[in-house]
Amino acid sequence: MHKKILLLGSGELGKELVIALKRLGQTVIAVDSYPGAPAMQVADGFEVIDMLNGEQLDAVVAKHNPDLIVPEIEAIRTERFYEYEKQDRNVIPSAKAANFTMNRKLIRDLASKELGLRTARYFYATTYEEFTEAVKNIGLPCVVKPLMSSSGKGQSVLKNETDQQTVWEYAINNSRGDIKEVIIEEFITFHTEITLLTVTQQNGPTLFCPPIGHRQERGDYQESWQPVAISEADYNDACAMAEKVTAALTGAGIWGVEFFLTDKGVYFSELSPRPHDTGMVTLAGTQNLSEFELHARAILGLPIPDIKLERAGASAVVLANKSADNFTIIGVEDALLQPNTDVRIFGKPSTRPYRRMAVALVYDDVHADVLSLRKKAKEAAGKITIQ
Repeated sequence: MHKKILLLGSGELGKELVIALKRLGQTVIAVDSYPGAPAMQVADGFEVIDMLNGEQLDAVVAKHNPDLIVPEIEAIRTERFYEYEKQDRNVIPSAKAANFTMNRKLIRDLASKELGLRTARYFYATTYEEFTEAVKNIGLPCVVKPLMSSSGKGQSVLKNETDQQTVWEYAINNSRGDIKEVIIEEFITFHTEITLLTVTQQNGPTLFCPPIGHRQERGDYQESWQPVAISEADYNDACAMAEKVTAALTGAGIWGVEFFLTDKGVYFSELSPRPHDTGMVTLAGTQNLSEFELHARAILGLPIPDIKLERAGASAVVLANKSADNFTIIGVEDALLQPNTDVRIFGKPSTRPYRRMAVALVYDDVHADVLSLRKKAKEAAGKITIQ
């Protein structure tokens, strides 16, 4: 039960995963494009490379000869993962999952065309002419995203025809990797966005966490809460879709499967084959096992008998508002004066506008009013500032 794990991506989610893995006696090498990344601060070793450089990625894999390769972000030369699997290396959850979920065309066509999941109508465009034609077919408003990007970069809602050129350029200029293509989606009128954390096991059934509600801005999560109001029918539909898509992508681990809840039912949106940022609310003790503990167990092949809701909780992020290498985080003491409140400082070495630097967590009895918890979480986060 001792594995060497190469963690590709060392942000705040990776940091919590390393802590969970270290508690289970594992050795973790944290990799990222900059020194001092959060997960590097708690790992056994670290490497600083350009993960979009296939040669550098190959070199670090050969150097450490890991038992498990665990991607924590999307900005990786993921096509190399297929070669690693041919070398009998275990990519988490699988090379197919990492590649399909990083490319919106692959995952959307899999979900919609192959698996028959309910999704928004969509078109692809590689030229501005194709883009304007797609917008005409979809209608306004519509959602425009690069096929390959991360953390909401390049994503926007097109509301006016006069903004088409700006939206097109924003999406294309924020495309990741070699693919310069966008997806144009029907705007779904929803009342709630949820994340259904889904756990696939090496030797056991697929499990589902109580759904998490979340709110996004600029494609990035700002707050999340658990549990979220959902009908039994919608929950069952979401579970069925999550199980179908994760089975098709193969592999063991936790998946953040996103859905829109609408008056007409559940729509599949996206998924990530790793711990999800909205799942940081589980650090408030809302479940018997946090999403990071669940991921650690699943990738190590350890049993997960059940997942239980034990508290109601909410999270709210603390954002930087400018770029700086020297800064101080203040107000933590004020935030922690509030009962049933916790804070996670990520330890990032620099700031930039809208960069997540910390998260406030609040919790209460499982039957507590979630709207009140959301308000308390935002108030706690508001007391913390970056100077």
